[in-house]
Amino acid sequence: MAEAKPSDSTTEPAPARVSFAAAARVWLRIGLLSFGGPAGQIALMHRELVEKRHWIDEARFLHALNYCMLLPGPEAQQLATYIGWLMHRTRGGLFAGISFVLPGFLVVLTLSALYAGLRELPLVGALFFGLKAAVLAVVLEALMRIGRRALKTRFLLLLAALAFVAIHFLRLPFPLIVVGAAALGFIGRRWTTPGSAATKNADGPAGQSTIEQMAQAGELEHTRPSLGRAARVLFICLPLWALPVALAWLVFGRDSVLVKEAWLFSKLAVVTFGGAYAVLSYVAQQAVDAYGWLTAGEMLDGLGLAETTPGPLILVLEFVGFMASFRHAGEHSPWLMGLLGALMTVWVTFVPCFLWIFLGAPYIETLRKSRALSSMLSAITAAVVGVILNLSLWFGLHVLFGRVDERSLGPVTLLLPAPATLDPWALALSALALVLLFRVKLGLGFTLAIAAGLGAAIKLVLR
Repeated sequence: MAEAKPSDSTTEPAPARVSFAAAARVWLRIGLLSFGGPAGQIALMHRELVEKRHWIDEARFLHALNYCMLLPGPEAQQLATYIGWLMHRTRGGLFAGISFVLPGFLVVLTLSALYAGLRELPLVGALFFGLKAAVLAVVLEALMRIGRRALKTRFLLLLAALAFVAIHFLRLPFPLIVVGAAALGFIGRRWTTPGSAATKNADGPAGQSTIEQMAQAGELEHTRPSLGRAARVLFICLPLWALPVALAWLVFGRDSVLVKEAWLFSKLAVVTFGGAYAVLSYVAQQAVDAYGWLTAGEMLDGLGLAETTPGPLILVLEFVGFMASFRHAGEHSPWLMGLLGALMTVWVTFVPCFLWIFLGAPYIETLRKSRALSSMLSAITAAVVGVILNLSLWFGLHVLFGRVDERSLGPVTLLLPAPATLDPWALALSALALVLLFRVKLGLGFTLAIAAGLGAAIKLVLR
């Protein structure tokens, strides 16, 4: 977890309660500033909500984060929804979660349309050449930051390594890896040492957090689980999830690209865990290899778009949905179909995120003191690090080499780049981006801008 600068903290006591309007302003601020992927977004929320405002204490923040790491979907958006729900019930969770997504959704929609219409222009292609090289450095930085936070013991480091081998070489499904990590975390819970850092300073420098004061005042009754409440959540969210899919089926037919997108991304919303970095390798396999909607290079372009915008990186799926519908519009307007594809993708991606929080968070709150659960969640987070390492390798090979072959040796699958296709300019730009991020500590936006500019110069002038 990134530490806040001294100027970011305040010694004033946490308020006993926060009005919905005041919280809404903070959630909008977080949504507009949430650059840098899940690691940066989680650090931003920690700085704003734990260190600066003391709305939530460290122990509860980390407990909620580990639960969100367990869920399929973007953990940072789900964490915002969780904390918003704690403070202001369902409307607080909805506002926090939507505010986290809406700014990025609008920006990615605009950039996707520009990409679809202008990609053939030499300048646009040149800019994306530089962006793809920088994205590799961004993914590696995320791997380092999340790894430092999650891999506190040798046991957790071993779990991360096993997860990488399982997903990269053996191609085991991620849900199976999650179940295995949870089981190992339960068995080896004395080696995970969960929550030790959090329990030492649970309330922060300003005493009890706002949420703890609300709990003592009896204002967290909504966090108590009940079967009736769970049934209501399912009765509302499941039809909301399915409604646009049914409409697309009726209007455009079962073979429409919109229905295929709805099915693919609904399935991803259920079976893919670990946030954007964990899901992208599977998305790339499906969108590039199975459906032929995009090329591997265009997937990297989409990730570059998502990296440059606020909001969760999973919004790269919006880019995929737009491009797929734009290219397979049939007799309909490509621009209309692109818009519908983007809306369909975002809907079936994020409606389940609210379902998981509103359905499961009350039960997770009752288990906050469970050492066994904390150990299992910590083990799953460690496994996610191994999956992110797999994504880093996949992207690195496709950025640096023009051709990557896949070979199978029994149950083992290998990705073998063709050495003659190594792009020295891409290698140089990636190395420069790594130096700017790791050594110079330059911000993400500046790093991407420099890489895009240099990429344009290389493509248009030197080549």
